[in-house]
Amino acid sequence: MATKSSTVKKRSRSVLKRIRQSEKRKLRNQAWLTQIKTYLKKFEKTLSSNDKDAMNAVLKDTIIVINKAATKGVIHKNKASRKISRLMKKFNSTFSASASTN
Repeated sequence: MATKSSTVKKRSRSVLKRIRQSEKRKLRNQAWLTQIKTYLKKFEKTLSSNDKDAMNAVLKDTIIVINKAATKGVIHKNKASRKISRLMKKFNSTFSASASTN
């Protein structure tokens, strides 16, 4: 029976370079995705505060981060649009509900 190490092919220089590149991209994309999640959590937190100015500022920042991630190819542009649409829907429903109760 042949040992496993004797059947493994040696990797070419281009394959090693591709591995290095994909690792860098993975880390970069992970950072962007983490940043998106952080801003989404900030937005959710400000939703409960009912402070329109603070929520508007956080919403703007969140939309900017999502759009930049889509521009850089971290997430698909349709996914970015869907996320932004849902954020705006939550934002508008929060203030339409509070306006109707006053």
